[in-house]
Amino acid sequence: MAYLELIIAAAAAFMLGFAWYTALFGKAWQAETGVSDEDAGKDMLRTHGIAFLMMVILAYALNYIIGFHPVEEQTFVHGLFHGAMAAALYAVPAITIHYAYQRKSLKLFAIDAGYLIIFMALMGGILSALKLG
Repeated sequence: MAYLELIIAAAAAFMLGFAWYTALFGKAWQAETGVSDEDAGKDMLRTHGIAFLMMVILAYALNYIIGFHPVEEQTFVHGLFHGAMAAALYAVPAITIHYAYQRKSLKLFAIDAGYLIIFMALMGGILSALKLG
């Protein structure tokens, strides 16, 4: 496995997150979480650093799953499938448990779960399409 693939996939997920939580759903997310513009700007290096590290770890785990298939089967679409399935079967149920106990809104759940599914699908597609190592 080439570690550059993990960094590229995580960077793509990170850039998607920037668009998702600013232009696409930023105001709705802030309204649902109660995070002000001022709060959102605090300690960004630590917050984004932790987020990126977690994305690299998720990319590693997803690449492990994809690696069970022969290289010739590892296409972008195949990776999209594995990423979306991993999110739908692992990540989304995990946040559902937390959101249920924390009484978070369905709107916030849809924003965050949608991002998880799309970013993991994107990472899976990238990891399957890139064969750098």
